[in-house]
Amino acid sequence: MDSKLLNQIDLDPDFEPVTNPSDNRTFQSVLSARMGRRSLMKGTMGAGLASIMGMSLAGCSDDDSTASGNATSQSAAMLGFKAVTTSSGNAIVVPEGYSSVAFVPWGTPITGAYPAYRSDGTNTAEEQENQMGQNHDGMHYFPIDLKSGGESSSEGLLVMNHEYINPDHLHPAGATAAPRPSAEVKKELAAHGVSVVHVKQDSNGAWDVVFGSPFNRRVTGATEMELRGPVRGDDKLKTRFSPAGTETRGTLNNCAMGPTPWGTYLAAEENWAGYFVNADAPQPREHARYGISSVNGRYRWNTAIGGEDLYVRFNAAKTGATAADDYRNEPNTFGWMVEIDPFAPESKPQKRTALGRFGHEGVIFAPVTEGEPIVCYSGDDSRFEYIYKFVSAQPYRAATAGGYLLNEGTLYVAVFHDDGTGDWKALVHGNAGLTVADGFASQADVLLNTRLAADALGATPMDRPEWGAINPLNNEVYFTLTNNSQRAPGDTNAANPNGPNATGHIIRWLENGDDFAATSFDWDIFVFAGDAGTETVVGDEAVVTLDATNLFNSPDGLWFDGSGRLWIQTDGSDSAPYLNNMMLAADPVTREIRRFLVGPEGCEVTGVTTTPDQRTMFVNIQHPGGSWPDASEPRPRSSTVIVTKDDGGVVGS
Repeated sequence: MDSKLLNQIDLDPDFEPVTNPSDNRTFQSVLSARMGRRSLMKGTMGAGLASIMGMSLAGCSDDDSTASGNATSQSAAMLGFKAVTTSSGNAIVVPEGYSSVAFVPWGTPITGAYPAYRSDGTNTAEEQENQMGQNHDGMHYFPIDLKSGGESSSEGLLVMNHEYINPDHLHPAGATAAPRPSAEVKKELAAHGVSVVHVKQDSNGAWDVVFGSPFNRRVTGATEMELRGPVRGDDKLKTRFSPAGTETRGTLNNCAMGPTPWGTYLAAEENWAGYFVNADAPQPREHARYGISSVNGRYRWNTAIGGEDLYVRFNAAKTGATAADDYRNEPNTFGWMVEIDPFAPESKPQKRTALGRFGHEGVIFAPVTEGEPIVCYSGDDSRFEYIYKFVSAQPYRAATAGGYLLNEGTLYVAVFHDDGTGDWKALVHGNAGLTVADGFASQADVLLNTRLAADALGATPMDRPEWGAINPLNNEVYFTLTNNSQRAPGDTNAANPNGPNATGHIIRWLENGDDFAATSFDWDIFVFAGDAGTETVVGDEAVVTLDATNLFNSPDGLWFDGSGRLWIQTDGSDSAPYLNNMMLAADPVTREIRRFLVGPEGCEVTGVTTTPDQRTMFVNIQHPGGSWPDASEPRPRSSTVIVTKDDGGVVGS
């Protein structure tokens, strides 16, 4: 296969296969029943939009005060900037009174001998192992004094994912067709993973990498890792590399992430299945349900010339006498959340199996309470997949908290009901539908086949559940439902009238009794994305009507800052009226939304974090299409963008 075809697959938004064979009731049918039936108009296209909310979500402040002067003044304080217009230019657009600068683009040296980036693509695999990876994604800023209780906003560790690669840009002449040269494959593995970068402001307020810092680190697709939790040592994790089933190598396709309450970083493994191939027929269910190809892997790594073990492992067919003689189980060591301690650069990353195996988009932790269990949420980013919640078995103790809390607990999957309520179904071996008679041999088997277990419990299939966020002011949980291009035209409903669902929406819920560990919740829709004129209606009132200042599609990234602003990032098309992808800010009480940033051409805007004082914002720009951020260079480079307010104030205020 030639390099251009490799790159097309690499960037194809429909690369994620639909692998859910269950007949579980779709979220769209639930939402349709939840809504009324009055017809509205959606944008200039004139398509009918039945989006009448049956009731408001308890605790979401959708009462008469929404339109009051108090709400207006609150929104003015929450969103203190003038909305920017859409753009098709090859530059970052920020509001008046703000500045932006590109920072640590792909290829920036951060470790080892600090090899310089070469714009002709001739950097070696060994050099790439010491440089920023490609396609920056989810990230978090850790204050350098975090472990001692500090909140430094001038020095810290910026930790970020590198989701995938662009072969045309990574190599001088693009990727070589299979069989692949091992040097190219090694470089591609090195461009994946996670970067830990020690950053610091100088006396003029400019940020730079702290060169020579012991914290600077690359975690790649070849880094050795441990498997922890209930699936550790299971027969289906045993490989030639780890006959005991306790270790693996590398993390791949890391999209969103989640900082833990104890100061570590969890990287999500999302579309990992596409990297493997298994020509066995039939495939085991733990391969087939996740969409592993029977023809080839995403980058043909298994064809690397020389047959090195590091690359052969991407062939998951049975080639040996036992699992300890081949890599039939290698895909089973992927699809987990990966814990990395940025403050312990020599520590081995840990894959936390109790959180389930699926296409993790990220993970979001609920606020912790001393003596109570920890709770975190994760979406399975694929069409017709599910939303999950994990509740730890052991309570949180600030003095001793650590990754061990993620090794034991209960994983739940969400079921949404017509009346605006929902339930969390426990994925526990022995429960109805998850017994030996149902085909689940153990709790390890349930977690290894999380999607199948969720199918069995009647979970509600969603439209690509991606990033989650929790409002720090009132504990509402928000999730983006990006879109679903696979919905048939005849499967339309109140929430998605166009069939397919091209623009997506954002859902939110409040746990029963305001207890994150509860097994029931109340939910509603925060906003429907779309063209100008798209309405989100509660009762008989349009609480959001999109216009030129906030029209958007395909919500993806989602994050609350410390003041309670909701930041929304998009991964939609470049077509009118949306143009380049963007980031918006929302007031969750009034539901006012304003466009804050527009990215350069061809990019996805993804990953956002601020310093604790909220005066420096870091935003990631992934796969820019033109020569950005440096127009003089022939190859575009994914990059972080630093956004500040010119008066030194809080970003967004």
